[in-house]
Amino acid sequence: MRALWVIFRLILRDQRSAMLRGAALSIVVLLMGAALLGLSGWFITAAAAAGLAGAGAVFDVFRPSAMVRFLALGRAAARYGERMLTHDATLRALESLRSRVLATYLNAPYPRMIRVRGAQALNRLTADIDALDGVPLRLVLPVLAGISTLALAFIALWWLVAPAVALWVAGGYLFGAALIFVWMARVSVPLSRRAEVTAQAFRTRLIDLIRARRDLAVYGRLVAQTKAVQAAEQRRLGLRRQLDDAERRAGGALAVLATIIAAGTLGIGMMLVQSGQIGPAFAALGFFAALALAETLAPLRRAVSDLGRMADAARRIGRDLVHPVPVGCEVPMAPANEFEVRVMDVTLHRSGTSVPVVTAFSLVVQPGKTVAVTGASGTGKSTLLLAIAGLHPLVAGQISIGGRAVTDWPEADLRQCLTLLPQRSTVMAGTVADALLIAGPADEKRLWQVLAAVQLDKIIAEKGGLSALIGSRGEGLSGGESRRLALARALLRNPTILLLDEPTEGLDDATATAVLQGVRQILPGATILIAAHRQIERSFADQVFELQ
Repeated sequence: MRALWVIFRLILRDQRSAMLRGAALSIVVLLMGAALLGLSGWFITAAAAAGLAGAGAVFDVFRPSAMVRFLALGRAAARYGERMLTHDATLRALESLRSRVLATYLNAPYPRMIRVRGAQALNRLTADIDALDGVPLRLVLPVLAGISTLALAFIALWWLVAPAVALWVAGGYLFGAALIFVWMARVSVPLSRRAEVTAQAFRTRLIDLIRARRDLAVYGRLVAQTKAVQAAEQRRLGLRRQLDDAERRAGGALAVLATIIAAGTLGIGMMLVQSGQIGPAFAALGFFAALALAETLAPLRRAVSDLGRMADAARRIGRDLVHPVPVGCEVPMAPANEFEVRVMDVTLHRSGTSVPVVTAFSLVVQPGKTVAVTGASGTGKSTLLLAIAGLHPLVAGQISIGGRAVTDWPEADLRQCLTLLPQRSTVMAGTVADALLIAGPADEKRLWQVLAAVQLDKIIAEKGGLSALIGSRGEGLSGGESRRLALARALLRNPTILLLDEPTEGLDDATATAVLQGVRQILPGATILIAAHRQIERSFADQVFELQ
């Protein structure tokens, strides 16, 4: 419950005014409903008693009937205002919350970011934010409004009817609803959590089926994956039916509670009338008010059904929001031509483990030079480039750029002067120009220059030019073309330091040589560090370091 309260406080802080006005209108709606039914019961009974007593001609029917109309119309207007305020405020707050969570993902440490699987992360984030709209709308505000209404009804019934009626109605609804809520939560919370897990599993499998349908068909797994998706959907529907049954049981229990309280109120009222303590009209007022106050229980049925889903979503979103965005210290920057890269006695562990992958390694790259780092697969070349880019933690030693430790660089300044092309780069769906302009604004002439540098200009021209469409993950381009397009995008950053992880992998020798020469022509003064696996990359470098 603590996680739910934390989320509600975030929503309240973002939309305090609208939420408070919506809560006040919720109380007004419940009070008007109780007053409407109670006044109607009093009016009918009092009018009947006056008629039996022969005083019907002098009984005032105008003021009570006017009040009934006022309460009926006022209740409808208050309900409309309450829904408008609370729903609009909740949607606005969730929009802000979604932006904050996305910002947390974008600024997450690199080891955490690379563990995020796109389909699952987007699916989970969407489902969690959708679940959190129930925190204010179906849980916190209705419960607080219901408790406040019962407290005010207790005072009114104590004053207008009798203390015994007030205690029976308010106490019965409060303690009875609490017992039913706790009892049903034991059943519904595990079901709600399992139902949400199966729903997300179904969505993830469906997305995987759609995205990988060609590979699945090639390997003869399309039918099996389709059956797996259908099985996940059947599990989801089965749990949903169980959850619906639990919700109906909760609704039935709440209806029985309202019936017991109304019957008890009627019995207490009859005894008080027989003893002469109150009149029949006030006994009727108490009975009908007790019936109307059953409305305070209505939101609990849906709230207890979604409680597990909301609690899990609140915990996950709260956990995402606690990761602070790293901020570097402000240190005067060196001139761009003095950005020497120095790696001193660096030890690195494989990501997520305590297994050393680089031990006590040192190198110095002078400004404007090209250096190749070689070694067999698994010796840590890629990990070293990640560490130089500030994306992998150091176990020992220090990495500095321009005389300043990488960890001391402000994030924006580091990304402005340094660009990393990893082994696997993503090319998203869109046009060729869209894929390039992720690096930043550039005119058409500059786009063709970087494409020519990586030997892609003629190929792109044949495909339709900069407006040619590319599918998801570079569909429509070969592996080498997609990789060179990512390299062209890196060149558009015009970095002072360029880190390349096996940039010519999959290219023939002639194309690889032309690409490396094109990179140097586009960035004549840049410091280039290459994780090299081919002789052609080692030959291109001014200096070679080997990782053991």
